[in-house]
Amino acid sequence: MAHRHVLETFRLSGKIALVTGGGKGLGKAMAVALSEAGADVALAGRTLATCQEAAAEIAASSGRRTRAFAVDVTRSDAVTRLAAEVAQGLGPIDILVNNAGNNIRGATHELSEGDWDSVVDTNLKGPFLCSRAIGPEMVKRGWGRIINMGSILSVVALPGRAPYASAKAGVANLTRALALEWAGTGVTVNAICPGPFGTEMNRALLSDPAKYQEFVRNIPLGRWGEVDELAGVVVLLASDASSFMTGSSVFVDGGWTAR
Repeated sequence: MAHRHVLETFRLSGKIALVTGGGKGLGKAMAVALSEAGADVALAGRTLATCQEAAAEIAASSGRRTRAFAVDVTRSDAVTRLAAEVAQGLGPIDILVNNAGNNIRGATHELSEGDWDSVVDTNLKGPFLCSRAIGPEMVKRGWGRIINMGSILSVVALPGRAPYASAKAGVANLTRALALEWAGTGVTVNAICPGPFGTEMNRALLSDPAKYQEFVRNIPLGRWGEVDELAGVVVLLASDASSFMTGSSVFVDGGWTAR
């Protein structure tokens, strides 16, 4: 392998990235980071207008090509169509960030079967369907990066989070299984496991000082994460800088899981 300057290994020039759930929160922050590293970026989510607004903002700031797409990642036909539309609009997908997610909190006996299905289908079935649709094409081309969104709840538990914690634990093992399946093909599969971040999904916790501080007590760094603090990690895992990493879960949690 020819030597490359270390900073060059992080460059994503000429790469096409797809970020599901890319219109806001952590997904948007990661899409911004990928575009700043040189990738052209497709943002996909349930609400097309949100993705369109984010895509326009990213294109204006980075100068990279962007596209926005509507998708329900829990539906196989929608995911297959998305992969084809991104390939037609930008080119073959080199980097897949399986970020789309939701969370319904509550005591287990109060949760409906529909609540369970909604959370598990979005957070676990979605990454499976997207990886199944896009990963084999990466294998054919001999290069690809799949980045799944796990959570600290992939390895720890909190009351009132049964569906979400179960799904995110599944994401961790899906990551390992796909990494082993595609090892040696040029395709790597890794996961990012965030701790508490100030996103819309956590709005209820952010607006309750007591609940906010309850989380802070578990974070050695003494604060919640800012969305931009995922930027370096996603660029690492999307680039050649992580060429010898696969099947890993990278925790970005202020030290929560180090306790």
